[in-house]
Amino acid sequence: MVFHCNWCDVSVSVCPNGLLKTTATDWFHSPDCPEQDTSSSALDRIKSMPLHPPSLSVLILLVAVAAVVSVSMTTTLHSFRGCAVRDFSFVAFKPGCRGLHITTEACWGRCHTWERPILEPPFIHRHHRVCTYSRIRHMTARLPGCQPNVSALYHYPMALHCHCSICSTQDTECETF
Repeated sequence: MVFHCNWCDVSVSVCPNGLLKTTATDWFHSPDCPEQDTSSSALDRIKSMPLHPPSLSVLILLVAVAAVVSVSMTTTLHSFRGCAVRDFSFVAFKPGCRGLHITTEACWGRCHTWERPILEPPFIHRHHRVCTYSRIRHMTARLPGCQPNVSALYHYPMALHCHCSICSTQDTECETF
């Protein structure tokens, strides 16, 4: 098999095991090439051409693909669809104590939801899911400036893992309109 370039050809031979073989010694000049240069400087240029090992080409290709994938996977919050753990800050208040700024992990996202009319009561089939906790760690903070008869302990959940599920009032504020 011969590949043509501007002033030379590259020969690729097929080995008995079916693999292609190309080395610097496979470069030769073809009498058919109109811009053929048979001087020794042309042969020296051919022999000194850097042949990159396939592993370098594969590495460059993998880096390029990884860059494209990471850019395409970067998403803004308004276009995110799913359920994830996210940093969440709030001020914890309790009657008889001062407030305390707390940063924790909470569930955040939007889940697939739909409604479909049906002919029998209740005349609508609903599938409403919310982003909620699937695994939590119970945390406790000590609120500052509490009155003597008020416990300074404030309990709150820290999300370890979240998922889309039916809303449960035990750990989620479920609102209907």
